[in-house]
Amino acid sequence: MKAVSEGANMPATPEAVTVLREAGVAFGPGKAANAGGVATSALEMRQNSGRESWTFERAEGELAEIMRGIHATCFETAERYGAPGDYVVGANIAGFERVADAMLEQGLI
Repeated sequence: MKAVSEGANMPATPEAVTVLREAGVAFGPGKAANAGGVATSALEMRQNSGRESWTFERAEGELAEIMRGIHATCFETAERYGAPGDYVVGANIAGFERVADAMLEQGLI
């Protein structure tokens, strides 16, 4: 199976995504692929709050672990909702679940 991932914030048109998915290409949506930038910012904040100076290797290792977790979450969520291999479905549903869980925990719903 071929794979492609967006490298920016949702640059592929919905029609392009449909074509890729219908062609059997494993398509990684920008919201999942670009989470690395957000994660890197969080790692920087964590490092700064602890007044630490991490090596490149440590920061890279932490980021790799986060990204593996994002991949697994998207993959497993798609499987759980009957869309195996569909990273768009997995990323969307996983995102909605996280927001809903946070709202429930805070007593908003």
